[in-house]
Amino acid sequence: MEMVEVDGLQIAYERVGSGPALVLLHGYVGDGPTTWRRQLDALSDEFTVVAWDAPGAGRSTDPPERFGLDGYADCLAGFLERLGLDTAGVAGLSFGGILALALQRRHSAMASALILASAYAGWAGSLPPEVAERRLRQALALAGGAPQAFVAALLPTMFSKPMARETVDDFHASMRAFHPRGFRAMARASAEDVRDVLPHVDVPTLLVYGDRDERAPLTVAQDLQAAISGSRLVVLPGAGHVCNIEAPNEFNAAVREFLHESHS
Repeated sequence: MEMVEVDGLQIAYERVGSGPALVLLHGYVGDGPTTWRRQLDALSDEFTVVAWDAPGAGRSTDPPERFGLDGYADCLAGFLERLGLDTAGVAGLSFGGILALALQRRHSAMASALILASAYAGWAGSLPPEVAERRLRQALALAGGAPQAFVAALLPTMFSKPMARETVDDFHASMRAFHPRGFRAMARASAEDVRDVLPHVDVPTLLVYGDRDERAPLTVAQDLQAAISGSRLVVLPGAGHVCNIEAPNEFNAAVREFLHESHS
């Protein structure tokens, strides 16, 4: 893991490969390298692949709890600048997808293409109000509890099928290492509404969802596809919320094909 300072925050990240840049943004549980290991390994043969630990996750330091999506987007823009990435393909899973949209809203020149996996237009922008409110209440309550209770509540909602024990154990460990303050910051940011940016997304956009995702169901994907002009939806059969882990070969093939087309 490498480290860089952005506006007083220490940001940890892993960078591998060479070629056009692809920046990977993890969800509100886990960390960058654990979430994206299969993409770091597979796509670095022709891309410079960067997976950050968002402020409040992994080895990065915690932001203020009211950092908000704007704070995260500005920090991400500063992170990309520090790494010398004037523009990059940006792939976000779940909360990472919300953040990718927030980056597009505040720093639109920095993303050359968007890959939104199991993503939302913010919980408030994609889920019924009572579901979004319940999800935020649950997250804030879990942040104050024991790590095992945190994992027990959220891990079953991430996968749709039995996975190799090593895979689940690694993700389990990354979830157990959550930062209470940082998790609250990410949950509050996740709960925002970014529907306003959708009609203004003017870069190639790929949507990737599992058809067994109970957190971001296909209705969410279809709404995003309808709102983002020219976007393409790929549905991975049998995959749940962390579709890039459950169906890595199919996910990577879709991303690679999309990026080839985007760069041609």
